[in-house]
Amino acid sequence: MSAQQPTGPVLSAKELVAGYLPGVDVLRGCSIEVRPAEMVGVIGPNGAGKSTLAKAIFGLLRVRSGTVSLHGEEVTNRPAHELVRRGVGYVPQLQNVFPALTVEENLRMGTYLRPKAYARQAAAVEELFPVLADRRKQKAGSMSGGERQMLAMARALMMEPQVLLLDEPSAGLSPVYQDQVFDRVKEINAAGVAVLMVEQNARRCLQICGRGYVLDQGRNAYTGAGMDLLHDEKVIESYLGTLARVR
Repeated sequence: MSAQQPTGPVLSAKELVAGYLPGVDVLRGCSIEVRPAEMVGVIGPNGAGKSTLAKAIFGLLRVRSGTVSLHGEEVTNRPAHELVRRGVGYVPQLQNVFPALTVEENLRMGTYLRPKAYARQAAAVEELFPVLADRRKQKAGSMSGGERQMLAMARALMMEPQVLLLDEPSAGLSPVYQDQVFDRVKEINAAGVAVLMVEQNARRCLQICGRGYVLDQGRNAYTGAGMDLLHDEKVIESYLGTLARVR
């Protein structure tokens, strides 16, 4: 008889409180969970704590109270490199590539904990991001914003993460590159990688995510299926705007 597959969340954060300044909390009891192979979106107004949530989960910002768990094991405030080793990938919004290094060198940095895996993983990510195969010797700093975002996601995938954290992946990109980024995120998820995506393009985020969370002032305001939130009149009025109403 085959072993039962785990049914609990691959990643969960419960009642997180965190901030950048002493005594000033950006997250005020925020909770999320991501199940295996699920794509979850986090939306909300500017200053709601979306990016802060990603940083706190990934160990880049100290959690003052609450817990972060990976496969049921608490990993609160563990260093980022340990989370990478445990199967968590992270793509920050800004400064997400090494501009002075080539595409190939950036990808090699993605396997610094497991360098022997480079050749196999490079072939896999170049299949997902064909533009990178043609730009191996190009300096990352000379690439367009959309190409750099592709490279950043590819580098995060080099360690074969079980869950991928994306912080505003479409920010600052042209509509064409936004479409490409969202398409690649869907392909990554379809390959079995769980995704937690913090995103400023709320409508597109909810369209492709199975579930979504709406944050406001560091707390959970709404949660539900992505398409349900997209059609929720209260969410539209308060967070998406009337232009986002789906007809």
